[in-house]
Amino acid sequence: MTADAAEWEWDETLFAGSAAHYSVGRMPYPTGLAEAVRAELGLDGTGRLLDVGCGPGSLTLLLAPLFAATVGVDPDAGMLREASRRAEDAGLAEIEWRQLRAEELPDDLGVFDVVAFAQSFHWMDRLLVARRVRELLRPDGHWIHVGATTHRGAEDPETLPHPAPPWDRISELVAAYLGPVRRAGQGFLPGGTAGGEEDVMREAGYTKVNRIQVDDGRIFDRSIDSIVSAVFSLSSSAPHLFAERLPAFEIELRALLADAAPDGRFSEREMSTGVVIWRP
Repeated sequence: MTADAAEWEWDETLFAGSAAHYSVGRMPYPTGLAEAVRAELGLDGTGRLLDVGCGPGSLTLLLAPLFAATVGVDPDAGMLREASRRAEDAGLAEIEWRQLRAEELPDDLGVFDVVAFAQSFHWMDRLLVARRVRELLRPDGHWIHVGATTHRGAEDPETLPHPAPPWDRISELVAAYLGPVRRAGQGFLPGGTAGGEEDVMREAGYTKVNRIQVDDGRIFDRSIDSIVSAVFSLSSSAPHLFAERLPAFEIELRALLADAAPDGRFSEREMSTGVVIWRP
């Protein structure tokens, strides 16, 4: 963990107001991700999955059909409401959702064949959580960490059907309202989130690691609404951070986007998704 990240403390406002923006503003994981995980782990539709820091269930819903039972945990009530709604819409209403911090995973959750993290581990007391998860894994179980960027696409030199969103200008506008230092809940992350995950995992007793990469290379058409929601889905520009200036910021953001694409249509190519698989 970097010194800057170590000084930051989690608080319940981290993603306040962001949950509803995920469905509109985040691109889905690659279509081949579930199949890649199934093949790599030899999953057969049995067993149990635990998704830690599940947010609105983006990864949970993708992997749940590979298991007989699934539990998603997250500390944010709004995220869990969105996850439950999306699960019902997808016909996966049997998923169990629990409002918990990862550091507080209880024994009554049972044991799991796979424990998954997606864009969440860096927000936690990682050593404590990694050790706790070992206690919840079956002897032949797997920890999987899905690393992806879904709010925006890759830098793409190829010709896209429509302009790419002006992310540099968007970042400048966010900084004009919130300041130049990255926000995170009630605190700041001048040095970004923590790194050194492999050292943490090995200290926690995980010794076997494998990595796979999934890249569909799909191009998505995106609207002004989807880009606005992508911005509000981020912890660094969550709606609550703007307070009474939120309406003014959104007006300026929409004007910026309309100037970049007068017909309101953008295109982005999805980024490659990496999966790190650990075993004790």
